Amino acid sequence: MQTGPIGIFDSGYGGLTVMQEIVHRLPAYNYIYLGDNARAPYGTRSFETVYRYTLECVEWFFKQGCPLVILACNTASAKALRTIQQNDLQKLNPANRVLGVIRPTAEVIGQYSQTKKVGVLATAGTVLSGSYEIEISKFYPAIQVYQQACPMLVPLIENNEHESKGADYFVKEYADALIAQSNGIDTVLLGCTHYPLLHKKIQQFLPEGVQLLSQGKIVADSLADYMGRHPEMEKRLTKGGSRQFFTTDSAPDFNNHARLFYGEEVKAEHVELSN
Repeated sequence: MQTGPIGIFDSGYGGLTVMQEIVHRLPAYNYIYLGDNARAPYGTRSFETVYRYTLECVEWFFKQGCPLVILACNTASAKALRTIQQNDLQKLNPANRVLGVIRPTAEVIGQYSQTKKVGVLATAGTVLSGSYEIEISKFYPAIQVYQQACPMLVPLIENNEHESKGADYFVKEYADALIAQSNGIDTVLLGCTHYPLLHKKIQQFLPEGVQLLSQGKIVADSLADYMGRHPEMEKRLTKGGSRQFFTTDSAPDFNNHARLFYGEEVKAEHVELSN
């Protein structure tokens, strides 16, 4: 059985917010992060394209020796994860595992909502997939899920405009549109890993008493639980606390943006995907 680091994947920078929480929760392990920045954003791309891009990146992680890969990207989790798990893992490496961010969130969302009405702010691709409705219904059939696509938020964040008045306009528009779907919504989930950077701003435009959830800690806690339930995988994960960062686009550009998402300086390397 091959041993190696934990792979963490995102179409760009957003997955760094999840990695930050995972590293905080499980600091002993080695980690490799890959941002497919050259082909971002994924949120507006077709299911087939997102699947193809994500599969290429998963194959890259396996070549780096990662036995476990976390898709820290809601769009990839929504559009590619199930197909990779069911169709591709058996061919690539049946002993390896690929996990996403939607299911761990769905497993616990019922613990937060008293009214059983949950709102989701996400990319257009994640909303269109219906993944949150599907997954939440498996664990909490009584919960009603209301979704709002937020196509302008990722571009605003990646262009460092998320603190601007322009961002206020779009955040208010999306928050109002979500809450207008039901006045009983008491919990709103940030269904995109970029959105934690807008947490305070989004909270300001939600009605008083509505709680706003980011995924990072939820995913980190879920991964720790997974390790405990799967000692055969835990034994394959190398330790030492190393962190490596890779991007399919410009490494200097990645480094300049990454601090905003990860909370500290990173030094990434450029990588060309073989496919």
